[in-house]
Amino acid sequence: MRVGIAGAGFMGSTHAAGWAETDAELVGFAAETVQEAEQIAAQYNVQIFPDFVTLLSNVDIVDICTPTHLHYEMVMQAAEAGKHIICEKPLALTTDQAREAVSYCRKMGVRLFVAHVVRFFPETALAKDVVAKGQIGKPGVIRLTRGSYRPKRPVGNWFLDEDKSGGILMDLMIHDYDYARWIAGEVESVFAKKISTAFPEAPVDYGLVILKHRSGTLTHVAGAWAYPPPTFRTHIEIAGDAGLLEFDSDNTAPVRELKIKTDDEDAPDVAGISITLSENPYTLQIKEFYGAIRDDSQARVTAADGLAAVQIAEAALQSANTGKAVKLEALPEVES
Repeated sequence: MRVGIAGAGFMGSTHAAGWAETDAELVGFAAETVQEAEQIAAQYNVQIFPDFVTLLSNVDIVDICTPTHLHYEMVMQAAEAGKHIICEKPLALTTDQAREAVSYCRKMGVRLFVAHVVRFFPETALAKDVVAKGQIGKPGVIRLTRGSYRPKRPVGNWFLDEDKSGGILMDLMIHDYDYARWIAGEVESVFAKKISTAFPEAPVDYGLVILKHRSGTLTHVAGAWAYPPPTFRTHIEIAGDAGLLEFDSDNTAPVRELKIKTDDEDAPDVAGISITLSENPYTLQIKEFYGAIRDDSQARVTAADGLAAVQIAEAALQSANTGKAVKLEALPEVES
């Protein structure tokens, strides 16, 4: 099958490396400017398409790795063109947009997958398996932490524009909302706080979100854009009535020095875990999505999962702005 990637930045290049490990044909990229795509197109010896519409007319699958505020419109265009879709998280900026995207893809008979890659890391997948087998009993409290530096781009840093990215509560912490829901089931209420609500000009941000699951489990999610580059750290703690499961990325890392630098740090625009695994989780994700499209089978992340994660993230933003917990409405698209 022919694949085109929209976006030639950090995630576009990451996904391209994954597609290179499949038998799909990567035909090219579409980016904001031709210049942005020149280096990566040359690396894979593929085309640069002048715009998204032209890319769609040359592919069977489109992989959307553009800024978040463009996802909804691109998903709708791709579905209208009858193309299968892989979309980076978040699926959209609002629940209404995400619901419409899921519904329209179903109507048009195209597959839609949302790239919640945390489900593909070996430690998170193993933790899910341990809980599913009942080895720690029923989960009572889950604690998830994700911390890095603020995303940086030399020009037009859309990550720091909440209207375009959703900010820390959506762009960064949505990984953990999805993972918590995978472990403990549907979420019924959300309460959130973040530094940038009270101090919008602060050079760092920190968010704390509490999810109440229908199962009775409570999840505490902490997210930080506050460390010096190139730091990225995660922590998982799942406490059940028969045991405790724990993972800390720092325990597998060498001694690290954390100090503020005033010069330009040699770090990517977006923080990511240093991957030394035999199978890169991003590649594993691409392979699983491609196999599901090719073989008409299921993958561990669905379009409905992407919708549910956006609903939680939007509720977190609303809670942080109002200071009140937000009760979630049931999503028929998720529960069916």
